[in-house]
Amino acid sequence: MSESTPEDPPITLYRLQACPFCERVVRTLEEHDLDYQSRFVEPLHSKRNAVKRLTGQRSVPAIVDETTGVTMSESENIVEYIETTYGTGA
Repeated sequence: MSESTPEDPPITLYRLQACPFCERVVRTLEEHDLDYQSRFVEPLHSKRNAVKRLTGQRSVPAIVDETTGVTMSESENIVEYIETTYGTGA
């Protein structure tokens, strides 16, 4: 995994290709016009060590938001976080 640079978006999304839960988070980020970078992870659950180091589990999607210091997984929780933090009520 590469180091972040000042030009990198503050939100990093760890995801799998064609994962419906990951796509739900992508849609939510895009609905709120949030810049983010995608990190595609290993398809084999037992090989997702980068995600486990961040969140303590190997499930995706997972996000790291450098702006707020939040790291979390589970699509429902992530969508709720984005809506609460960056939605119209924020």
